[in-house]
Amino acid sequence: MTTRGEQTREKILREARQLFKRKGFGATTVNDLLDAAGTTKGNLYFHFADKEAIGLEVLKREQQAFYRFLDHAFAGGSPVEGVDNLFHNALDKNRQQAFVGGCLFGNTALEASDTSPIFAALVKEVFAEWIARLAEVVSAAQVAGQIRADIPAEDLAELVVASIEGGIMQSRLLKSETPLKRALDTLRTVLGMQQETNIQINSPKG
Repeated sequence: MTTRGEQTREKILREARQLFKRKGFGATTVNDLLDAAGTTKGNLYFHFADKEAIGLEVLKREQQAFYRFLDHAFAGGSPVEGVDNLFHNALDKNRQQAFVGGCLFGNTALEASDTSPIFAALVKEVFAEWIARLAEVVSAAQVAGQIRADIPAEDLAELVVASIEGGIMQSRLLKSETPLKRALDTLRTVLGMQQETNIQINSPKG
């Protein structure tokens, strides 16, 4: 059973996550956090040293949740199905959010890269891990002849991540799934994705 203090801390973090996604870290004030969490300044500073400490904890939790998201997307099936699952899950997740808030990591990268080294380092780690995990799956799909193999897996993984982030940003701006969906469909074409593993596309030699 959680204590009242633990419940207060969790509510602060939960509300902070929504505020940071919608307004950004810099534009979110301590009073915004207090109003959203329905708590006092004394309670907030009992649990956290300052707003940056709240932001860092939110990002760390989001990091772990995102890694679980990747684990789920890449689990089971063939390598190309793992890539396609990532696409479907990314679109579904943003649909569920009604294209409000976008990606917290992408938002933070734009906002904090030049102003908050601590936030920037964490977001850099998240993107590096995403690209590395995706590159492994893409490489396996290339070996299976399910994805084009004339471009290095790492380069394709970087392209996928950049395209997804750009699609999310545009879908958030337009409050429409069209930009993200179009980006994902274009990626499928560019990658030369094939569901049938017996179809070889630029498979590696040797």
